[in-house]
Amino acid sequence: MRHLTSLLLGSLLMTATASHADDPLVFISAFASGDKAGIHAFAFDTKNGVLKPLHRTTDLQNPFFISISRDKRFLYSIHAEKFGGNEDEFVAAYALEGRSGQLKRLNQQSARGTASCYLDADATGKSVLVANYASGSVAALPVRADGSLGEAASFVQHSGSSADPERQKGPNAHSIVISPDNRFALAADLGIDKILIYRLDAATATLTANEAQPFAKMQPGSGPRHLTFHPDGKHVYVINELKNTVTVFDYATDAGTLTERQTMATLPAGFSGKSYTADLKITPDGRFLYGTNRGHDSIAAYRIAEDGKLSLIGIEPSLGKGPQNLLITPDGRWLLCANMPGNSVIVFRIDATSGHIKPEGDPVSMPMPSCIRWLP
Repeated sequence: MRHLTSLLLGSLLMTATASHADDPLVFISAFASGDKAGIHAFAFDTKNGVLKPLHRTTDLQNPFFISISRDKRFLYSIHAEKFGGNEDEFVAAYALEGRSGQLKRLNQQSARGTASCYLDADATGKSVLVANYASGSVAALPVRADGSLGEAASFVQHSGSSADPERQKGPNAHSIVISPDNRFALAADLGIDKILIYRLDAATATLTANEAQPFAKMQPGSGPRHLTFHPDGKHVYVINELKNTVTVFDYATDAGTLTERQTMATLPAGFSGKSYTADLKITPDGRFLYGTNRGHDSIAAYRIAEDGKLSLIGIEPSLGKGPQNLLITPDGRWLLCANMPGNSVIVFRIDATSGHIKPEGDPVSMPMPSCIRWLP
């Protein structure tokens, strides 16, 4: 009997382990210092929308943003002993160790700037791009064969200012996003109200200004923060931190040029409090877009028409303070929201017909969640 019980327990453990191994992984960075800093790995139950803790990597500080290589072998993270200080920050490289959620540190290289706030790994696995907010610059770092990083091969210092006397005294590069065809990189600079357009040579980690259109100018005082490409590659959406708006551009894939089409509010009419947008994401089928409001603490949902323009579906509570970053699962069924100062991650179910979101399960508590990334 004792032998039979042991066999049954062993069988159950093996079944659970196998099921667990089949779950995709979610990595969430904790933008903190000291013992609270780290990158948390979870297994995600795609049937029930449940995050199950696996592992926490702790050998870095203030990992504001992370990116995973397209071949799913490496993870790159911001690392800063003092975020936004006088010294340049770092980009740290890690190898992903199977399905355990564990990360093996490879090396780190200077980000060539301060308050480093965005990373994007190119499709070929040969370059990682970084945006530096406080110093207002972008850089491209070459990736070696083993996934480790070389010193920045390309560096561009932005210049200028814009309408807001407090927030736009100088350049503040807030994101840099590689185009779906891997030929261009678009950098949203909050401080100068521009989307700068670069040609990307991934093989040499080189950024050069796009001759056809070096930048697209935003409405003064907009404060562009994050941007994303529509899955069809023909439209770009920019969320503007200071004006609390989303701007729609047509995107010419051959020339890498932008033509503005529409701007919509992310806040309800009549709201008079302080609020600042943060992130936006589009469902894989290209039908819905979601953007976060920090202060109003909500998620604005939009329907995307065939011509790329937006119509508001609704604005729902983020169920936590300061919704910072979003992730939509590849099946389009789930939206994860990192409420950074609220110290929680909320899972929402997406209605495939209406685009409305509904919270599912209990909040996941963790310190200062700032960036969410997916590993199938």
